[in-house]
Amino acid sequence: RRRHTRYWRDWSSDVCSSDLGGSGSSQTSFAPLANAVLDDHALQQGLKGIHPAFGDLCTRVAGEVWGKPLIDQATKALITIAIDVVNQGLDGPGTPFEAHVRMALKQNVSFEQIEELLLFTCAYAGFNKAAAGFGKLAEIKARIQAESP
Repeated sequence: RRRHTRYWRDWSSDVCSSDLGGSGSSQTSFAPLANAVLDDHALQQGLKGIHPAFGDLCTRVAGEVWGKPLIDQATKALITIAIDVVNQGLDGPGTPFEAHVRMALKQNVSFEQIEELLLFTCAYAGFNKAAAGFGKLAEIKARIQAESP
């Protein structure tokens, strides 16, 4: 079971504090991916690391919906975070919350925007669910800042 928890961190750990503008700034400094799934080969390898057939299925299905043109990649990344909060998919083996936060950061979403999203979810998902999201987001932010040189 631990392997799955490590997996989510491994494939999404290529965003570090230095990518976010230096000493913990929350704004990214790189070009967003055109398709946050199909263009992220580390993500695809991580998904295959859970199980090859699972990785292939996730890449095909998620890659297709992430490739739809009417909603931009940053908005899709924020939507996935909101869904994680609603589903309480924040912690434990195989949960993608950290991966989705890092996907959002790769799309030039700031930590402040994610925090505002969590505030927004209070009204629709419940304060307890959003509180858990804030706690997990703080852990992720600290981990990203620790990853910087």
